[in-house]
Amino acid sequence: MVSAAPSLLPHTVSICVGILIVITVLNLRGVRDAGLAFAVPTYLFVGTLLITIVGGVLRVLLSGGHPTPVAPLPPPPPMAEAVSYWLLLKVFASGCRALTGVEAVSNGVKAFREPAVKNAQRTLTVIILVLAVLLAGISYLVKVYGIAATDPGRPGYQSLLSMLIAAVFGKGYFYYLTMGSILFVLSLSANTAFADFPRLCRAIAQNNYLPHAFGYLGRRLVYTYGIAVLAVLCGGLLILFGGVTDRLIPLYAVGAFLAFTLSQSGMVVHWRRNRGAHWLKSALVNGLGALVTGVTVVVVLVAKFVEGAWITLLFIPLTIVFFIVVRRHYHSVKLLTTCKVPIHTPSLSQPPIAVIPIDRWSNISRQGIEFAARFSQEVIALHVEPTEHSELLQEDWERYVEQPFRTAGREAPKLLLLPSPYRFIIIPIIQFILDLSKKHPDRGVIVVIPELVEDKWYEYFLHNQCGRLLQWTLLVQGNERIFTVSAPWYVGERT
Repeated sequence: MVSAAPSLLPHTVSICVGILIVITVLNLRGVRDAGLAFAVPTYLFVGTLLITIVGGVLRVLLSGGHPTPVAPLPPPPPMAEAVSYWLLLKVFASGCRALTGVEAVSNGVKAFREPAVKNAQRTLTVIILVLAVLLAGISYLVKVYGIAATDPGRPGYQSLLSMLIAAVFGKGYFYYLTMGSILFVLSLSANTAFADFPRLCRAIAQNNYLPHAFGYLGRRLVYTYGIAVLAVLCGGLLILFGGVTDRLIPLYAVGAFLAFTLSQSGMVVHWRRNRGAHWLKSALVNGLGALVTGVTVVVVLVAKFVEGAWITLLFIPLTIVFFIVVRRHYHSVKLLTTCKVPIHTPSLSQPPIAVIPIDRWSNISRQGIEFAARFSQEVIALHVEPTEHSELLQEDWERYVEQPFRTAGREAPKLLLLPSPYRFIIIPIIQFILDLSKKHPDRGVIVVIPELVEDKWYEYFLHNQCGRLLQWTLLVQGNERIFTVSAPWYVGERT
């Protein structure tokens, strides 16, 4: 996009984040919707580039091997360093990254129609053939036309494909059509990660190395948590590196080829253990793959260390530590929650104590007290002082609570006023409940929390949410004899 419209260069980060949002939404819509959205740009991309290669080769043949660019090429940048083994290592490291992505087919075999393996093999074969033709054709034409790369992210930047298409056909309708298809395909190539990362997180979560939420399917039958986390992480990287993907190559290459090395090595171990038919041949193939990708990892680390590869060396061990911590947590929780003890029949002579916090006498408080009185003979209402409602509340309590209970021949709920000189609300209530639980170690304490449920979702922000905060604090500071119950009062049913 920047090559076709140089004025957009200052907005690179905004454009990248906008494209990321579109990809995220498409993937959250589901696999079928995403596939349909990505198919048309892909076919257009392959078709226009093949036309460019064929047209360029014909011009080369007609010109006797010395074609003249239709549109003038920008002057090549000054040579920053001489050709050396070090430069070759850097080029090799960058070139290896360009050949990644086809592994997504093997990672997503289960997503293919039956016969899944055969369909995946055909797809992988077609991808490799197309990749080989495009890579060979573009490399040949770039050399023949004398096109030199420019620095990304700097004024005057032109991508190799932009200069090649302009040299073959000029900057007309076909140029902008081809650049548009390239823009869509390169943008949507991020969908490889969106297709595989959520499934990978699900597999890791099933083995208790990631939160189990990563294994839950959303409404559109996609792993919503994995997609959302990936979108946030990608957005952070794009902003951090200014939207210039060349700066992200070291991070990507180390992680990708290290994964290839580990997977190939794992297959060697697999063949050695199973020793089926032709296992030695399979082990040699995977061993060769592990050796080649392992060498690539070393080369990328050495060549791209200062440019950002060191971040991967730090991030990967931290990720492994995080996996271990999560795994240990789930293991300890499983051990603690495993029960082999029969249930104890509760004694009716030890009913729970009901505690209900109230701020004033209202329909919300009335419903909460009526609910608490249904399961407990001992109900304690808590009101934190000082407030302007204290005296009025005591009058209302005598009139609307104590008198009806005495008339019914039952013990009336108690109203306790808790002092709070610093005007804290939650702290005095929490302290009272904890003390009450200590005084009655043989009884449970049920905290009934009256709540106002608004009719419209945005009205939720117009009221304080002390009830939710009280419930969360009790979960953190309470014990297994303290229970919380919500007593909702719905506004919508009264309007």
